[in-house]
Amino acid sequence: MRFGRTLRNSVYPPWKDKYIDYQKLKSLLREHEVTVEDDSDTESSTWTEQDEEAFVNELINIQLDKVNAFQVETSSQLRERTSACEVKLRQLVPGSNDEEAPVVEETKRKAIAGEVLDELDRILKEVSELQKYSRINFTGFLKAAKKHDRKRGARYKVKPLLQVRLSQLPLNSEDYSHLVNRISVMYSFVREVLSQDVPEPGKPSETVFGRESYSSYKFWVHADNLLEVKTYILRRLPVLIYRPGNSNNLATIEDPTITSLYFDNPRFDLYNQKVAKAPDAGSLRLRWTGQLKDKPAIFLEKKVLTEDDQSRDVRLQLKEKHIQEFLEGTYRFDKKVHRMLEVGHGELVEADSLKRDVEELQAFIKENNLQPMLRANYTRTAFQIPGDDRIRISLDTNLALIREDCLDEDRPCRDPSQWHRTDIDDAAMEYPFNAIRAGEIARFPHALLEIKLKGNAHNAEWARDLMTSHLVKEAPRFSKFVHGVAQLFDDYVNSFPFWLGELENDIRRDPETAFHEEQERLAKRAEDDMAVGSFMGNRSSPSFGALIGSPAGRLIDVGSPSQAGKTPQTTTHPSHRPSAAKPGPSVEARQSYELANMPSRLASFFPSFPISRSRNSHNESVDLPPGIRHPGRWIKDAGPVRVESKVWLANQRTFIKWLHISVLLSSLSLGLYNAAGKHNDIARALSVVYTFFALFAAAWGWYIYEFRARLIRQRSGQDLDNILGPVVVCLGLAAALVMNFGFKFAAVLRERREAHPGPSQWISSNAVAANLSDLALVNQGGQLL
Repeated sequence: MRFGRTLRNSVYPPWKDKYIDYQKLKSLLREHEVTVEDDSDTESSTWTEQDEEAFVNELINIQLDKVNAFQVETSSQLRERTSACEVKLRQLVPGSNDEEAPVVEETKRKAIAGEVLDELDRILKEVSELQKYSRINFTGFLKAAKKHDRKRGARYKVKPLLQVRLSQLPLNSEDYSHLVNRISVMYSFVREVLSQDVPEPGKPSETVFGRESYSSYKFWVHADNLLEVKTYILRRLPVLIYRPGNSNNLATIEDPTITSLYFDNPRFDLYNQKVAKAPDAGSLRLRWTGQLKDKPAIFLEKKVLTEDDQSRDVRLQLKEKHIQEFLEGTYRFDKKVHRMLEVGHGELVEADSLKRDVEELQAFIKENNLQPMLRANYTRTAFQIPGDDRIRISLDTNLALIREDCLDEDRPCRDPSQWHRTDIDDAAMEYPFNAIRAGEIARFPHALLEIKLKGNAHNAEWARDLMTSHLVKEAPRFSKFVHGVAQLFDDYVNSFPFWLGELENDIRRDPETAFHEEQERLAKRAEDDMAVGSFMGNRSSPSFGALIGSPAGRLIDVGSPSQAGKTPQTTTHPSHRPSAAKPGPSVEARQSYELANMPSRLASFFPSFPISRSRNSHNESVDLPPGIRHPGRWIKDAGPVRVESKVWLANQRTFIKWLHISVLLSSLSLGLYNAAGKHNDIARALSVVYTFFALFAAAWGWYIYEFRARLIRQRSGQDLDNILGPVVVCLGLAAALVMNFGFKFAAVLRERREAHPGPSQWISSNAVAANLSDLALVNQGGQLL
């Protein structure tokens, strides 16, 4: 199906004017105009600089800005509407009402719950439509850029510019999972209210959990960080050896090369289902290790993703000579099943299971008209403690994606009578597969890191530090199959994964920037979890934070030296506190608690107060287990120092301000000295005092500049404030002005007494005013301070 028709069929009617105007871009591109590539003069006459500018402006500035603005605005509105639903439901939580607030009646409770349920239905529908909206528009921009580069690529290329622009916009992200999780929690609560099955306050509801399963996290690793990631993992986990027979000679052990052969049909139904995250989306692949000529074990694997993000696998081992027959449905393991049935003795169940797996796989192939489409070849390094599968890590490098189809009858990549490309396997080709024709291979530029955690392995701090460090870039739901089809079969599909916009970017990050980004993300997640948990009472419901191993409402400060070894604090909502009828802590206990927590409260209000610094230094001294030493330098502090220019300029700007003050004071002292004359000793003395403060300001400014520059270069966590310098200058100038006024006033009194001798001579107000006016004129420079 052409993309223009796909776009028209995907339009959500209320938003029909907010989609990319694909037809206008095609008209600006003049797609149907014949281009003579061999004649450069003809090409330049048909497509001018003005035409190129008009197309790029429409694509990058007008259409992309329109789509991005609508996506950002709609996403913000959906989150605000979700928060409004949370506010409405909070008043229905038993025990959450204030003492003065009236208890909501049962009829009104159900009315409010019904209204919220209708609103949640509308929000959830728009979230689903917004996800489709983002994907179809993202695909449209890439399609338009590809059409441009294919037709005008001899002189102009717009796709690299578009990919950089896309990577900077929220349109490039498809993470609505946390919003959906918040809505699902509210759905559960609303249904309980409507069914009158609300648990009593303080009584946790019964939660049924499934069996213990893995949580998988995927990342990209830049080639520059590959060795550092390997060594970091090797300090905690050994390399898993695939061929134990060679373990006696560790120097010859090499990472195995794995080949995965993915299946799909000419319509790419499996690919589209996987990109759209359709329920019960399945995939099929053949997988083996090493070269095919070495007769390795070949496995046919089917994976189905269920609605609860769990996967169900069907795995079958095949011999190479039987693969083609099995794919055609003529080979059914009859001899093996018959032997198992004859032997018996507990193998009857295995025979039935094998028979069911064969039937399911062959039916899946036949119903979907599957055939080999894509080959993924990569080198895998696996890390795992033998006998302990709680933490499993795999690192895939040298990933090459190769076309394995025969869609083009004139130039098929694979012989239709074969199940694989014999030109690759017979010649035992290896990476980088230089003999493969251009357009049939895509080499992935980064390494792929996958971390699988099970059970209490989610609490492994070193694993969390690695996942949040600058060494890796998170790539959720990344798939080799999806990426290969999107790269090599872009003419056959009308939906692309969002991570394609990130390929042209440099995924390396500054360690400190990555650390602060992770802290902001965790703080936002904790805030959302608290908002959800505030109306769920004491019931223990799984939150999105629990998916990464941290309980709901708990903020774990990972990657910070001051937090190593500390137990994270759990924030308790008022609805979680014990009721007044229950006995509380004694007065002495409360007083002890207040005294113990007073420093932390002071530190929260005054971050630069000495108490906070002493507590931080105290927390950094952690008792480590035997055999473990302090790393000395965290991952976030590794690598070259990359500091934003505004940090250096701010330090220089402060130094210039100090020099400005020094120049003002020195000018004031020089003017006062020249105007004082030889007989005004007070003014001359004060000018010397002002000169001293001018020199002090210049010296202090230089000292602070060098001190802060050193802290910036060292990535130090010390405070950058300074109190001594400004206080000394201000107090010193204030004292000098007061002394100046006192000396001058005493001189005026002395002159009046000499002019009018006698007891108790008072100075008239007019005389004092006149002398004070003279004093102000003499010291007018001091008023600047």
